[in-house]
Amino acid sequence: MRAVVYRETGPSSVLEVVDRPVPEPGPGEVRVRVVRSGVNPTDWKFRAGPARGWDEVSPGQDGAGVVDAVGDGVTGLEVGDRVWLLLAQHERAYGTAVEQTVQPAARVTRLPDGAGFDVGASLGVPAVTAHRALTSGDVGRLGPTRLAGRTVLVAGGAGAVGNAAIQLARWSGATVVSTVSSKEKAGLARAAGADHVVDYRSEDVAARVREIAPDGVDLVVEVAPAVNNDLDREVTRNGGTIAIYANNGGEELTLPIRPTFSKNLRYQFVLLYLVAPELLAAAQEDVTAAVAAGALRVGADAGLPVHHFPLEQAAAAHDAVEAGTVGKVLLDVAAG
Repeated sequence: MRAVVYRETGPSSVLEVVDRPVPEPGPGEVRVRVVRSGVNPTDWKFRAGPARGWDEVSPGQDGAGVVDAVGDGVTGLEVGDRVWLLLAQHERAYGTAVEQTVQPAARVTRLPDGAGFDVGASLGVPAVTAHRALTSGDVGRLGPTRLAGRTVLVAGGAGAVGNAAIQLARWSGATVVSTVSSKEKAGLARAAGADHVVDYRSEDVAARVREIAPDGVDLVVEVAPAVNNDLDREVTRNGGTIAIYANNGGEELTLPIRPTFSKNLRYQFVLLYLVAPELLAAAQEDVTAAVAAGALRVGADAGLPVHHFPLEQAAAAHDAVEAGTVGKVLLDVAAG
């Protein structure tokens, strides 16, 4: 089988396509014939960072394809099932940038009928991260009415996680406000379903959000806490939650104690790779339900343009994500 690998960390030029034996699933594992492999910022960051303890690594946390072999003890998955993958390269040498990948059954989820492989490969890290952010505090699970009556502020609604957060929050009944940095990104946030879009480069964000939610928003999904915390604190209601999933704009966050605790604020930090298995399972179930309902989509009309690269151009795909390409970057591993 063809596989994209690197043997030493560094720039995208360390990636190469090689032939490798087809792996066999062990107990509790399934093998998936990969159709699409999703590329996330973590993929290029892992590739460019310190060595990971394997002689060879194939990147790719997310993907979608078809089950073609099942190990002993696996229930709920069968050969021929269309599936999406989560954390495929976490604590493993081989992810989804391969023609066939072996994964623990818990990381493999059936893809609803009617949902394409582009959607399936775009879930994983973005959608499950968004789910964890939206279920911060007292929500627990998502569903068609779980966020009814609540207002959610999504920072950076044109990004992959922001897009998923908008779509999942709207599916769950919330009013969604999103901040963006341009007219183009405003259009994407609206396409994703945001009820209100605020351009932070040209508008007074705090004033606009207070017009929309006079008592403050219930939840903030935050991508840049180091630069946005004063704003978040100002626009979040008493007892609200600020959920942080990235460190864009700075590595340190300083909180003024009295203004923060006087509003009884809750901070939730989300790092997907250390989320408890039962919480991941809940997210997989809810995300799949949203996909089945047609509420979680990809493409320009859903606010997330898709950019396809052949497997042989994995380096260019990594470069596109590192350069901040707006939308979702996918590797076409097989036809489908």
